Amino acid sequence: MQKEGLENKVKPENTSRELLFITGYGKLPLTSAASKVYEAIVVAVTIDPTTSIIVEADTNLVTGLGRNFLKGLIEGYCLELGVEGLEERLEKRYHGSARRALITALYNIYNRYVAYQKQASVEDLD
Repeated sequence: MQKEGLENKVKPENTSRELLFITGYGKLPLTSAASKVYEAIVVAVTIDPTTSIIVEADTNLVTGLGRNFLKGLIEGYCLELGVEGLEERLEKRYHGSARRALITALYNIYNRYVAYQKQASVEDLD
């Protein structure tokens, strides 16, 4: 009976796919507000490996507005297009002092995702 109750609490959209959780880091400039609280910026994303789409994103930017703005820029982006499109979005629209650190974090995420894909394709051959 307990099992039946737990199944009702699981969101169906999360059970239909196995999302990946990947993080990236970038060193903050001393001039940013976040550097007073953190040494590095962290960007965390969940990615659907069947579509390479960033499903959800979060960061430790200090302001909620900044966190929400970044989410809007990167959620829904397909990593099959490469990381350069994300970099272009940030260069064009994000003018906070943490921009370079965020771009570095996104490159870290992209490189980890590419490494995951290579590992997964090698395992498929076994």
